Amino acid sequence: MNDTKFYPSDKTVTDSIILTTLNDFSNWARLSSLWPLLYGTSCCFIEFASLIGSRFDFDRYGLVPRSSPRQADLVITAGTVTMKMAPSLVRLYEQMPEPKYVIAMGACTITGGMFSTDSYTTVRGVDKLIPVDIYLPGCPPRPEAVIDAIIKLRKRIAREIRRDDKRLRQGERFFTSNHRFDLLPNIGISRRYNQQFPNEFLDLEEASESLSGPEGMKYEISTIWRRRITKS
Repeated sequence: MNDTKFYPSDKTVTDSIILTTLNDFSNWARLSSLWPLLYGTSCCFIEFASLIGSRFDFDRYGLVPRSSPRQADLVITAGTVTMKMAPSLVRLYEQMPEPKYVIAMGACTITGGMFSTDSYTTVRGVDKLIPVDIYLPGCPPRPEAVIDAIIKLRKRIAREIRRDDKRLRQGERFFTSNHRFDLLPNIGISRRYNQQFPNEFLDLEEASESLSGPEGMKYEISTIWRRRITKS
């Protein structure tokens, strides 16, 4: 049996079973299980279909093809995109949840290919419709090139995760909004506020200064208000 003394323990690791956070676990799952939406319109899709077989076996990269855009986080455009298919592609991309990524597969998808000069219905590049993360040139690209594009996309997602973690470690953990205060002019509360307040408040101030007791103050104030009412 193997002796544990040949495997020195890492002193920086605590004696715990779970050594991660929920955010790190979510990022690891998002990185390791990209669910693609296959948007094949031409012969490039035939090369991509060979990845499903046992020779290349793209399931080992966590790729699970989905038929609904609401369950996918990656769309692979393989083939020529025409003007008639452009609205449906944009609609599918908008229905995908964030974060979402795009791989443009083939020359016809990237630049329009051989149809870009003579056909008036071909879109000259899918990046005119949706943002593209990885460009995969070829006519058509081989399955090994598709796997390489998937690996490059995973590295890019890992860099985004590290950049977000660095930003969070700097203290920007919450969304903040600037508060706007409306500055009002100073009303100048002092001994001289005859012009700011009505005469009723001025009479009350004079009555409170001229009287000494609370009973007399009540009597004088009520007299002032009766005089105001009778005058009006």
